[in-house]
Amino acid sequence: MTETADTNTVAGTPADADSSKPAASRRSFLAGAAAGGAVAAVSMPNVARAQTVNLRFQSTWPNRDIFHEFAQDYVKTVNNLSGGRLKLDLLPAGAVVGALQLQDAIISGALDGGHGVAGYWYGKHKAFSLFATPPAYGWNANQMLGWIRYGGGQALYDELVRDVLKLNLVGFLMAPMPTQPLGWFKKEIATAEDMRNLKYRTNGLAADMYQEMGAAVTIMGAADIVPAMDRGLLDGAEFNNPSSDRTLGFPDVSKVYMVQSYHQCSECFEVIYNKNKYDNLGPELQQILKFAADAASADMMWKAMSRYPKDLQAMKERGVKAVKTPPAVLQAQLDAWTKVVDKLSADPFFKKVVDSQKAWTKEVVGFEMEWEVPREQAFKHFFG
Repeated sequence: MTETADTNTVAGTPADADSSKPAASRRSFLAGAAAGGAVAAVSMPNVARAQTVNLRFQSTWPNRDIFHEFAQDYVKTVNNLSGGRLKLDLLPAGAVVGALQLQDAIISGALDGGHGVAGYWYGKHKAFSLFATPPAYGWNANQMLGWIRYGGGQALYDELVRDVLKLNLVGFLMAPMPTQPLGWFKKEIATAEDMRNLKYRTNGLAADMYQEMGAAVTIMGAADIVPAMDRGLLDGAEFNNPSSDRTLGFPDVSKVYMVQSYHQCSECFEVIYNKNKYDNLGPELQQILKFAADAASADMMWKAMSRYPKDLQAMKERGVKAVKTPPAVLQAQLDAWTKVVDKLSADPFFKKVVDSQKAWTKEVVGFEMEWEVPREQAFKHFFG
């Protein structure tokens, strides 16, 4: 401040200044300006660092999984948009807690936020899975996110978290995923009867659906699946996509990859924050967390388009056989979904969400089926 005051005195001296020393005055001004600039250059970064809010943010995914990479993409978007005022420090699953303990750790404040899927919390209320792995109404995951944004889905999610369960959380749904495979097996699944008594890993409402089909379902985090198959604790399992499945090591324990399924044909990610921490950020940083989710959603879809086909082909070259799930098995899944939805709709809130989803799907998918030209005919025309 002294330099600034001296500079103002020299530069601002009016008629009584000694006009015979203009060079000296200019030198004094420039020296003062340089000094003031140096102070600013030193002090401003210190101010910025002092104002940075750091949040501990853990994913539910192993460090090497593409899902953890997707979490990193979201984190980078938040950090870049905030201009240094907010910094998410990303940790992989297990760094603080296991994948299935993430929500409790955030509620308690052991973590500030995290990246996962809402279906992991369906043990607290099965409606959680309706915001992650809902029934197969004929919609895809992007259409499900349309329901979240414009069909009342976010308000229902907030009602579940805030009013029904009274959790100290704020969450956003993001990043639509392609249809998931039926999974990895020791032998091909030819009929619905082949699923009966099968020791099988899945998560969320898909567990209820497969139990309705007679499977013996186990729920576990991503890192535990392949070791469990290797030890014979599982006869079959699904995780999500070719890139994740390849990285997790499924081709080392199975060569039969059943693709296409109705158990999780519309899934999305979830980012959650401790509500106290979130409320203290203020409106601007809160909006950054929200809009970063939308930006990361788009980028994730495009990245998946690039990576998934390449990883599927790489696994085929290692001897993996990709087999389409037979129509009879798909129909058995739909029949099982009907029973699960009817049974769980005895809960008023669950039914409220299902009714909202069905109304949206009937309108949106109905329009798509009427409006969009069939892609299969054009694809076969050009590629055979």
